[in-house]
Amino acid sequence: MAAQPTEHALTAKHRPTLDQALEAIRTRAYWSPHPEHPKAYGEHGSLDAAAGKAAFDAVRGTRLDLGQPGTDDWAGGEVSPYGIELGVTYPHPDLDTLLPAMKAGQRAWRDAGPETRAVVCLEILARISARTHEFAHAVMHTSGQAFMMAFQAGGPHAQDRGLEAVAYAYAEQVRTPGTAEWTKPQGKRDPLKLTKRFTPVPRGIALVVGCNTFPTWNGYPGLFASLATGNAVLVKPHPRAVLPLALTVQVAREVLAEAGFDPNLVALAAERPGEGIAKTLATRPEIRIIDYTGSTSFGDWLEANARQAQVYTEKAGVNTVLVESTDTYRGMLSNLAFSLSLYSGQMCTTPQNLLIPRDGIRTDEGPKTFDEVVADLARAVDGLLGDDARANALLGAIVNPGVKARLEAAAGLGEVALASREIDNPDFPQAIVRTPVIVKLDGAKPDDEAAYMSECFGPVSFAVAVDSAADAVELLRRTIRDKGAMTVGAYTTDPEVEEAVQEVCLEEAAQLSFNLTGGVYVNQTAAFSDFHGSGGNPAANAALCDGAFVAGRFRVVEVRQEV
Repeated sequence: MAAQPTEHALTAKHRPTLDQALEAIRTRAYWSPHPEHPKAYGEHGSLDAAAGKAAFDAVRGTRLDLGQPGTDDWAGGEVSPYGIELGVTYPHPDLDTLLPAMKAGQRAWRDAGPETRAVVCLEILARISARTHEFAHAVMHTSGQAFMMAFQAGGPHAQDRGLEAVAYAYAEQVRTPGTAEWTKPQGKRDPLKLTKRFTPVPRGIALVVGCNTFPTWNGYPGLFASLATGNAVLVKPHPRAVLPLALTVQVAREVLAEAGFDPNLVALAAERPGEGIAKTLATRPEIRIIDYTGSTSFGDWLEANARQAQVYTEKAGVNTVLVESTDTYRGMLSNLAFSLSLYSGQMCTTPQNLLIPRDGIRTDEGPKTFDEVVADLARAVDGLLGDDARANALLGAIVNPGVKARLEAAAGLGEVALASREIDNPDFPQAIVRTPVIVKLDGAKPDDEAAYMSECFGPVSFAVAVDSAADAVELLRRTIRDKGAMTVGAYTTDPEVEEAVQEVCLEEAAQLSFNLTGGVYVNQTAAFSDFHGSGGNPAANAALCDGAFVAGRFRVVEVRQEV
């Protein structure tokens, strides 16, 4: 039997990583302790590719008993977008039993202090990292991501975001010293002397409402930010994507118990089909923090109704790319084609609207008309996805019927510049794989505006003709202000246009990328350096990660006494 980790041992093991993470968020330079390449795993007791696949296969068709109190039923029913039934069942909670049990462990967890909480969180992340191959299959078969994307985004990139949240949480908690000696001179009289103690205290139980498309990448920041600041965390996964977060909870409970803390500090709340347990949980008085990624309608409901909780939401937005001019035309087309295709556009950061002057753009290949730009982009997407094997590796599978329906309806909204086509996946014949559709719209027509001013989540993009660069800038401003945006991209060689676009994004609080033509894409962000969302426009009320994302999860309570 392995020795249980003591607080001292965990500190010795993980404090250097925590220090590196603190330095990374200070400098915003590239850093990651989690390898992106699958071949990096398999050493030092980690699960290699074969063992990870075997572990995933072994959990299929089983009951994942987490040992939680208050389990009154078992729920499941996940079917992979690739067509296989997972057959895993998970504990369904009796909330009146589970929530008090979760709260019972918070005192010892609070008293452990910021550093101990941080290194326990890092141990959880380290054990998840060792099982990255297993988690990759779990993410793939719940989200529909292709394996390599599931491996990277669901594994190391998600773990990076979790570690980033721990670093911010630690930094904010230690901003105030633990103790202070306060002396105020009183002239000829004796000075006033007080000893003061400052303790970060948790808000209560935190609720993480998971999403279908990125269960770990979007789930880990809130989970680890709340846990590291002393809160118990209840994880309510999306009913189609339970397994990755259930395995996460399993690991967290094991580490907490081994470190001498109550494992009920982290628990799972699986739901029956159609139960809608998130609304019930969100308004319970015990729930004091909520992290949510998903539709605008439910995000708005949470913000309006979960009044007892601090609510962090990432909702829908209309991501826009302004194309005015470029000195690397082929690079621009290649970059955009990849951005539109990755994971079938099922990312909250995928560009939707491409604003292009109807008179065309300037390029290093000479002037290009609106129609030429759109046609060339369509050819670039076709070229990228022309080989079915490569297409499957980039597109993954359509995650749910709603995405498929929107894709099919989009062709009726305007002139189709690039039609979507079906692709067979020989490994998973039941997978629904579709290439992107590009539809031409006119920015001056009210009927077209109804289409491009609404989020159409999935592999759907609109090439919107505008009268000028100035009109494009104003449409960009209105889109961000009214609908929100997780990402904005712009291609221009004109300093005045560049300044105008930048000013819009600064005023409307949208993250902006200029002239991406290489291996960095507008829909990808790097932990420790890039901010995901800003919290300043309707797409999200928080950013992953910054100080504001963690500071509201605890309060500092002062105890003072005379010396």
